[in-house]
Amino acid sequence: MTSQSDDSDWRRAIERNRKRKERYFRENQRSPIPPATRGESFPGLDYYDVDPDYRFVLELEPYDDPETVTVETTADGEQTYRRVGRFRFEVGETDVSLDAFEPADGSDRLWVPFRDATSGDETYGAGRYVDLDPEEDRRDDGAWLLDLNRAYNPTCAYNPAYECPLVPASNWLDVPIEAGERDFPADAHAHE
Repeated sequence: MTSQSDDSDWRRAIERNRKRKERYFRENQRSPIPPATRGESFPGLDYYDVDPDYRFVLELEPYDDPETVTVETTADGEQTYRRVGRFRFEVGETDVSLDAFEPADGSDRLWVPFRDATSGDETYGAGRYVDLDPEEDRRDDGAWLLDLNRAYNPTCAYNPAYECPLVPASNWLDVPIEAGERDFPADAHAHE
């Protein structure tokens, strides 16, 4: 059980990261936002309210023989990942699972992409991502913190010049994940 203080600290950390990302996108030269849409023209980013119901501490169920998968990208390219395990949890009263992937470059971070019932309506149609860093998200007991409040849009959601990996079909959920980043306003692309 978490204390009130832990919960407040967690919420503040999420909000700080969201503000930092928005400032970077608005002001930084390396922002994926097209230059004409930065600065005063930048409409901002939209998020669901931070919700503890979308924060899970879970065991990663490792696959006996991690499969190397080729993931298509938004630019008709391909990227390679290893499907290393699965997280199982409940959203509302529905049992769901998400596969976790390691980049083929040998990094030990986990990539957990997903599409859900909000994709293409309230959130980016191609899906969203959650990255898990073993230094920050792995507990001493081996469990992982999968916080869907940290779900973010791939860079291609802001600028079609970017190439993004598509969500593998195994991570398409029938339930809504009303957490994390919402879709970037379509009219913001008008300045590109």
